[in-house]
Amino acid sequence: MTDGELSLRSRLAHTLLADIDRLTGKVVADIRAHSPAYASGRPVSLTELRAVCRDNLVLALEDFGGLPTSVGDIEAAATETGRRRAEQGMPLDSVLQAYRRGGRVLWQAMAEPLRGPAAADQDLVLEVAGALWETIDRFSTVMSDAYRLTQLDLRHRQDSRRGALFEALLEGRGSDPAVAAAAAAALGLPPRDHFAVVVADQDPAAPPHPVPALQAAGMWSFWRPRAERYAGLVRLGSAEPYELTRVLRGELGGTAGISPPFEELAAAGTALRLAERALRTLPPSSGVVAQLDERLVEAALTGDPEIAERLVARYLDGVLRCGSEAPVLLRTLRVWLDAGCSALRAAEELCCHRNTVLNRIVRIVELTGWPSESGEARLGWALALRAADLPR
Repeated sequence: MTDGELSLRSRLAHTLLADIDRLTGKVVADIRAHSPAYASGRPVSLTELRAVCRDNLVLALEDFGGLPTSVGDIEAAATETGRRRAEQGMPLDSVLQAYRRGGRVLWQAMAEPLRGPAAADQDLVLEVAGALWETIDRFSTVMSDAYRLTQLDLRHRQDSRRGALFEALLEGRGSDPAVAAAAAAALGLPPRDHFAVVVADQDPAAPPHPVPALQAAGMWSFWRPRAERYAGLVRLGSAEPYELTRVLRGELGGTAGISPPFEELAAAGTALRLAERALRTLPPSSGVVAQLDERLVEAALTGDPEIAERLVARYLDGVLRCGSEAPVLLRTLRVWLDAGCSALRAAEELCCHRNTVLNRIVRIVELTGWPSESGEARLGWALALRAADLPR
């Protein structure tokens, strides 16, 4: 920097600092005229804006003119502005625009005493202009970096809080009205709506990403890992439960259980247990997605494995021990029961003759000792077939 440039910058800085309050007023007016966010006075009040603009102008002029600082450090001030604006939720673009508007007004104020210089001084004027915008750029860069870092920290803290409150709901602490209200606010949910909980048996290294597909179907969701599984809270809104099942079958790529719908966030803990009950009825890694209401019999049986084993032993033991016949007989029995015990309809499903079905049923009667006309036998066979299919 030449002595001439240093001298000119110092004179300009002293001149503008002597009229700093008027200059501050012009900057504040210009910013508010070009920014609805600042003009509204929310979240940055007029008093705060005026105080920050005054301090920043003093710091910029002292830095530009090579003068001793009187109100602090330029980088510390820019960092504090970036941090505070991020916490206030002021858009970064609006803050950067305010810096540019302030720089423009400052340059216009400097241009007044520089009017009409001799041709030989034109290069010096350009150097001075460049130095001013370098100072403004320093302010803007430091402020932007601080804003983004603060924003990242705020998001991390927000995510941590949302995760903690989501966990509190699943642990059943939503019965405390304060916890339920805090969770609803953090997750952006009403305390009452139509909800469901999903538990997915999925590798934590390959987390599910059903949020976009659910959102496209009109359902909000929030997912977090839980004990090597993933749990999701879904706001069904006006969607029917079958729509949730349909979307998840196409998106999860894993096995999942879905709770019955519920209306209050306070019931999320109970819903989690019911979703886990549904999941336990499904073979691991099968990729099946099912609602509890579709698996109620299986859920009841998995809840009491000793009873499930006794059902299989009492009603199907003979068939299971008959060797190579067993798969065909079990398939026939299942289809026959599903067909309302109609041999004709079962034969259509199995692609065989009606008499073949009847002969197989007779064979089952021989092996189990239960008459096919018995209501207890039919119920026992149906329950035992489901119990035999449960994951071990």
